[in-house]
Amino acid sequence: MTTLTLPAKFVRSLLSVSSVTLMLVLLIPAGRAMSRQVTLEAIHQIENPRNLTRPGPAGELGAYQFRAATWAQHTRRPFSDALDRRWSDYVAALHHDWLCARLVRNGLEPSVYNIALAWNAGLSATVRGRAPRRSHDYAVRVGNIVGELNDRLRLACR
Repeated sequence: MTTLTLPAKFVRSLLSVSSVTLMLVLLIPAGRAMSRQVTLEAIHQIENPRNLTRPGPAGELGAYQFRAATWAQHTRRPFSDALDRRWSDYVAALHHDWLCARLVRNGLEPSVYNIALAWNAGLSATVRGRAPRRSHDYAVRVGNIVGELNDRLRLACR
């Protein structure tokens, strides 16, 4: 098992992270946990950075703008719980891992780009190479934010 020592500045930044998310981070290997958390934070920054509670144009809810069908795929909790960041983070982690497994099963690398593309366009469109241009743009934006967050993390670890 890998032991991870985090700088105080980074630990203080975790105070805004929900306990469910922190528990998920602590239960999986350090590198994978940070990669998933950084990817999900980038998706959150694009989807709903101000944590608005009103539904999106297609009825999406929460920090990650889940659709009801995606939410129901991973939990039996009411869809309205997508507005609770603790549950939203939990379901986002489940969905991220589900996407990673399905990408691998279909012969695609579970890269930040492919995860973001599947998050936005859907797994089928990603696997079939039929994601729309706007979804490719979305995946690039997620990748750019992940790069910025990783740079900040490296600076905080100095």
